[in-house]
This record gives sequence, structure tokens and C-alpha cells, in this order.
Amino acid sequence: MKDKPNITFEELLNKVKDYISDTKEIELICKAYDFAAEKHKGQKRLDKTDYIKHSLNVAYILAEISADYQTICAGLLHDTIDKCNVSKEDIKELFGSEIANLVYGVTRINRLNYNGDNETTIANHRKILVGLTEDVRVIIIKMADRLHNMRTMSILNEEKQKENANETLEILVPIAHRLGMNRIKTELEELSLRYLKPDVYFSIVERLNKSKNERNKYVEDMMNEVSKILNEHGIKHEVKGRAKSIYSIYRKLDKGKRFKDIYDLLALRVFVNTESECYQVIGLIHSKFRPVPNRLKDYIAMPKSNMYQSLHTTVFGIDGNCFEIQIRTYEMDKVAEHGIASHWSYKENGKTMIQDTMEEKLQFFRNLMEIKENDGDDDSFVKDVRDDILNDTIYVYTPKGDVIELPKGSTPIDFAYRVHTKVGHTMVGAIVNERIVPLDYELKNNDIVRINTNKNQVGPSLSWLDIVYTSSAKNKIKSYFNKIDKEEYLKKGEELLNNELRKKKLSINEFLIDDNLNKIYKELKIDNSNDLYIGLGNNKYSPNQIINIITGENKTKEELLFNKVNNHQTEEIHNKGDIIVEGINDIKVNISKCCRPIPGDEITGYISSGNGINIHRIICPNVKDLDERLIDVSWNKQTNQKYSTYLLVHATDNKDILFNIVAKTSNSNIMVKSINTINSDGEYIFEIKVSVSNLEDLNKFMIDLRNISNVTNVERVIK
Repeated sequence: MKDKPNITFEELLNKVKDYISDTKEIELICKAYDFAAEKHKGQKRLDKTDYIKHSLNVAYILAEISADYQTICAGLLHDTIDKCNVSKEDIKELFGSEIANLVYGVTRINRLNYNGDNETTIANHRKILVGLTEDVRVIIIKMADRLHNMRTMSILNEEKQKENANETLEILVPIAHRLGMNRIKTELEELSLRYLKPDVYFSIVERLNKSKNERNKYVEDMMNEVSKILNEHGIKHEVKGRAKSIYSIYRKLDKGKRFKDIYDLLALRVFVNTESECYQVIGLIHSKFRPVPNRLKDYIAMPKSNMYQSLHTTVFGIDGNCFEIQIRTYEMDKVAEHGIASHWSYKENGKTMIQDTMEEKLQFFRNLMEIKENDGDDDSFVKDVRDDILNDTIYVYTPKGDVIELPKGSTPIDFAYRVHTKVGHTMVGAIVNERIVPLDYELKNNDIVRINTNKNQVGPSLSWLDIVYTSSAKNKIKSYFNKIDKEEYLKKGEELLNNELRKKKLSINEFLIDDNLNKIYKELKIDNSNDLYIGLGNNKYSPNQIINIITGENKTKEELLFNKVNNHQTEEIHNKGDIIVEGINDIKVNISKCCRPIPGDEITGYISSGNGINIHRIICPNVKDLDERLIDVSWNKQTNQKYSTYLLVHATDNKDILFNIVAKTSNSNIMVKSINTINSDGEYIFEIKVSVSNLEDLNKFMIDLRNISNVTNVERVIK
């Protein structure tokens, strides 16, 4: 949005008619303009322009976000009470109580003195502003009023400029953010920076201008490439270049980033018609351009609290430049730009949905309120909102009196994570109303909650996922464990692939070139190297499987499995020195086929007739009740032979089960010698013959098998 200092009422009316067709509503807007023009007649602003121009600009800003007719009228009339000696009753008589309440609400806010720059005072000002607002549209009008004032602030002295800019940045911008009004928020931020830190602001502008032509060329080429891909797949779309917010650049530079390292200087947006097309588009873009690791964000499946939805990704695009790409539907874009104000444009039975229910009308309180228990008025306001509007929401208190808003059904764990992720991760207990409670205690309105933490606590418990109520707490707990697992798998997977490449005498650098990686990503349907290494680390893929994709030995899962099993159908050679028989140095020993003992098993020897000593597991039923002809034997600790044994794997289905079983052996000291399927009613059972060095390795392998999603049990066989 840009300032239109010479805007006329005709321009405003044309803008309004783009989305308002009701004749009576248009007539009331005309009436409001005539009234405001008459009352402001002869009044001038500091820049010598007619005062009505300010009212027209405020109304035009509101029209740009498709505000309803009452809001447009209130925008035109918003200064008439304070500046023109008009009463609320006068406006009510001419325009109705709803418009009168909006104008009076803006008047009350404008009369507040927001002086003060400490954090407590600023938070209190935000609270007061919200507390005085009975209708969300009052704050929206205030935003439009402040935006036009900021656009025309050059006439003020430097001290006043900085005061207004600081107030805007600290009080109004956070509210605009919570309401999801991104377009207004962005302009308020940039104007505030311009007056608070003009040197920094114009330095960024100058650097952007110097690279503008080059950036525009890259963005245009990338837009053409993306459009070409989507056209080939018949997806109707629109692609636009996106200017990076000067204020967001400033924030990143202020945190120590270099100008050239800010990815989204080259940015574009893709607009499509449906949510499913959003996901289709991101898949097509990733199939052509390699994504930058850890830069994919799905705000469609998990929208931000201010209703924002979009897919974000950063890819290596034209000439190796990084491009940030946002993908959304047209409706998502409307919400992203205008937030709660976007609901004004949805009409049902002639009434805007935002007015149909108090829930929607005041939903901004859920994310906006930062209430502190300072006086009776605050308590009264919170009670009104809670009792009348938010019946499914509870308010609980910290020991300091701060209010925490939670959905009904929340537990102390939800409370801890709402306070801070670190508090949740280090939580060891909870005290509610001076009483120790279990972690699954359901919090109630007005509970005072104290969270006990321990900095030595290693992290949350997985069992908490069955206790917590809020999705945000669940996601933080899952994220904690995913991060730990991913870091371990990432390191392990990279080592496994590099070791296998060395073993095959293949150059790591030559193998991991972009063309090869893109081929692997496409074959495995993954996005980046992190997915690859994590898949290797958790045994989803084997190093040989990855190498075969590039070396041309591409085989199906069934072929890989067949080769895996057949390659290990080697005849075992048992060294009699592996078994120690007390007092006898040279005697034939045989490993029994019924219980298949392996090093680490407790064993006994059975003296056979003319065939040496047969070695059994002590628990083998064939020798369990024998006393005669049994002899003490033990394993030689120096044994390095592999021994065969059998396992039974029980599963709920057979989808990929054979491949998954073999995959679990790829990073272990286990060899699969054969797999047989045993039919059973309602269950799939697989008999596996494995070759293993010792009991410890076998037990680890059995645990790995039990972790396969469709496996219900794994047991060792004695035939």
C-alpha cells in the first residue's frame, strides 16, 4: 500500500464498489463522507493539507483490505468526535449504534497517552488498548489511522518522529502481527525503522537498489522456470516476485548475518487454487531444484496462531542462487496479508461472518491478550471475556500472577510448555494451589500453577505424549526426540555410506556430486542429503542400495533381498577349538541342530555313541531331563566363527516385511541365510535362519526386528 495524498472520494468509492454492491451500504458511505467533509471543513493538518484527506486515506487503507461498510464509515468519521465537537449520540442518530460505537472506540484509544519505554509499561499499554476495545474493528481502524500518520510524519520534528515510531513498533506492530495483518504490519515496521534508525534504513535501501537489476533478472528467470514446470503438469497458477521486507533484513543483519547470506533476498510466491495443488507444486519444484536442508516449513498442515497458512521452501535455483519460495492458495494469501480482517469479505445471508458470532468477532483476544493482574478493571475484563466468549478456554496463573490461557483439558505439562519450551523439557513436577499434583491433573480456571524444574533433567519423557492435551506441547516433545534420533542417525548414516564407498574404492567427492544426489533423491523420493543419511542411519536404506542407484545396478527390493540371502548361503566351518571340554584336548564336537547354540548361550555337552560330543543349550528340552552322559563344556572366549540359529518373526501384514528384515542386518554383524513364510490364520509368520557371532549381537538384532512397525513378536526357535 502506498500513500495517495491527493486521493478523491470518487477513488475511494470505486475501490469500495469492487467488493460492496449493496446500494444502501454505498449510500451510507456517501452520507458519512459528506458529514465528515462538512465537519472538517476549513481544518488543516500540519502539512497544510485539508483534514478530510486524512480521513479519506484511512478509509482507503481499510477498503484495500476489504473492510465492511460500517468500518469504512467509521474510518471516514473517526476524528469527528475529537476534532469537530460531534457527540457519540449525534453519530448514533445519523448512522446507527454500531458505527457510533466504532468511532467512539477509536476516539477512546486515541486519547490514551502511551508515554513510557520500559517493557512493563509497553506491555501494559498493549493490554489497555485491547481492554478498551469491544470490537476488533476498532483496532483495525486504529491501525489504518496510524499507518497514514506514519506515511505523513516527515513534517514532525525529529523527537516526535522517534516517539511515534517507537510507540508504533512496540505497541501497534505486535498487535498487527497477532491479528495476522501482515501487509500493514510490514509497512509500519519499515516506516518505524526509517525514523528510528534512518542511517540503517537508507543503508539497506541503497544496498538493495545496487543489486536490484541483478536480483530482478534472477527472480524473473526463476519465475519463468517455475511456470514452465507447472504448465507442463497442467497446474493453473500465478507466480510473483516478492520484495524482502527492509525491517526483516535489518533484524537479520542485527543478529550478525551478512547481507549476502540472507536467503530470501531472492524470493517469489506461487499462487494456486487448491491446498492439494500447493503440495503438488512443492514436489515438482523440489524435483527440479535441490532444496536447502532444514528450510522447508509447512504452515498449511500447522497454521500459525494468527491463521497464516503457506508452504515455505528454499532451493538452489538459477546459477546456484538460493531462492525462498512461498506456495499458497489465493484464499490463504488473503488471510496472510489481512489476517482477521480477511473475514470481512466472506458473506453469508447478507451478513459478514465476522459479525455473526462473538467467538469470531473477538477471536483476536486469544492470541493478543497479555493480561497482568494489576487492578480490578483487568480482572473484570478477563472475566467477561472468559464467561461470555471463551467457554472452552481456561485461565490459570503463574505464582507471579501472570495469566496463561489454555484450552480446557490441559495439564501441568501443557502449562509448562506454554510458559517456555525449556521449562517443559526440564520439568520434574507440579504444584497447583500449594498442593503437589500428578502430571495428568486437569487444570481448572483460576488454578495457580508452579512448575518444578531441574537443570540436570535430561529431557521430557515419551510417556508424556499420552498425557498432554495441546498439540503445541505434543509437537515440542516429539521434536525433542526427533532431533536426538535424527542427529544420531545423520552421523551414523554418513559414516556408513562413506565407509562402503571406501570399501568399493569409489571416490566420495566424485560420488556425491549434485547430479548423483539428485538421482538418488528422485529414486528414493526424498528431499535432501539429511533425509538420505537419516534413512541410512535408521536402516531404511542400505549403503549398497544407494551405491547401486548410481553404478547402474538398480534392483528391485525383491532382487536385493534374493541376492542378500543367496550371498550368505555359505557353509559354516566350525572349529572344535571353539568349544572347551574340561580335561580333553582332541575330541570331535558337533553343534546340535535342534537348539542351535551360539557363543554366549549357556551350553552342555552330550556324549554320543561313536560321534563325539553334541553341544546343546542348557534349556534345550532334548537334554533338559538327562543326567547321564552329560559333560561340562564352555565357549572359548577367543572364538571368531559364526553360528546359525533360527528366529520366528510374527507380523500383522507382509508389506515390505522381508525387505525390512534384511535391511536390519545391513549395519549389524548378522547374515540372513534363509527366510521361509509360515501360513497362519490372521497372522504372518516368517522363519529366519541367521548366521551370528554371539548372543549379544543376536539380542540386538531381535530388538531391531521388534521395532519394525508391523512386527508383533520375535522369538528364538528350538526345534
